[in-house]
Amino acid sequence: MILPSLALVFGGEDGWRYAIGVTGAICLAYSFVYYLSVSNTPKGSTYFKPKKSGGLEVTSKSDFVFMLLMKIPMYAALALLAWKLSPSGVKLVSEGATLAIYLILAAIFVYDCYSAYRVNHEIFKAPVPEMHRYKFKQVAVLNVLYFATFGSELAVVSMLPLFFSETFELDPVKAGLVASAYAFMNLMSRPGGGWISDRFGRKKTLLILTAGLAGGYALMAMTNASWPVWLAVVVAMACSFFVQAGEGAVFAVVPLIKRRLTGQIAGMTGAYGNVGAVVYLTVLSFVSYEVFFGVIALTAVLGFVTLLFMEEPQGHMAEVREDGSVELISVT
Repeated sequence: MILPSLALVFGGEDGWRYAIGVTGAICLAYSFVYYLSVSNTPKGSTYFKPKKSGGLEVTSKSDFVFMLLMKIPMYAALALLAWKLSPSGVKLVSEGATLAIYLILAAIFVYDCYSAYRVNHEIFKAPVPEMHRYKFKQVAVLNVLYFATFGSELAVVSMLPLFFSETFELDPVKAGLVASAYAFMNLMSRPGGGWISDRFGRKKTLLILTAGLAGGYALMAMTNASWPVWLAVVVAMACSFFVQAGEGAVFAVVPLIKRRLTGQIAGMTGAYGNVGAVVYLTVLSFVSYEVFFGVIALTAVLGFVTLLFMEEPQGHMAEVREDGSVELISVT
């Protein structure tokens, strides 16, 4: 809400350029504040880092195959973007360039798989001790949930002003302000979702929020010009609460899977949010708004089903200190 206001303050055709430039300057200044103020771990805690770089560690052969399968959608999303830019889509990239992008993505995927094998080749020689294992299905479930939560948020934030403008015949300024109510909920919902998850249990919280997300988008699919605008805004805000609280609840689970792999797991989970955005916006380019919201609701139902396979973090996870001793970290 501040960014467009800055653009208006600067005024003129280049007002938006100056507003974005100010954002960059603030980010640059804050990078120094962050560097001088933040440490890797709180005082008294141990910083655990991955044993190897180049890929995510897994602890069984089946999990290795599962991980490779979960990489495919990320590359497929990039290929989908290339297709949308190709002559078959918006015609911004030539056919030859599109083919080159496909080949580059295929080569990177093969190298990525090789790097993953190089990091995990020891699991094919000897089993990982039970105390050091984790289940990759926990990561996969979070990926699917973030696809539905953050992916839908990115997609809906992109199209909601146009939806309100066309559905209720609002001018662009009013449509943008009304649609911003969806994004505004982020201020409270995402940290709230993490807090609720910590307090009442991870799996239970995610089940409730995912069900609410599905219901919220189902209601948005039914929104039409016969509704009063205020009711459509209330539905959008209610849906947004479940979407963004769900995002916070997803990342409340991430550090409880395997402590030293938290960054890599968070990276993969976050990437799936962008995969979701690409898929949802591609769907929107072919269907009506009602169908678009309905598709998101259906993927939320799919996320609810996959969530049933997630195990509530409990007990302890084991990590090895630099001196070789084992530290048991409570996850309950």
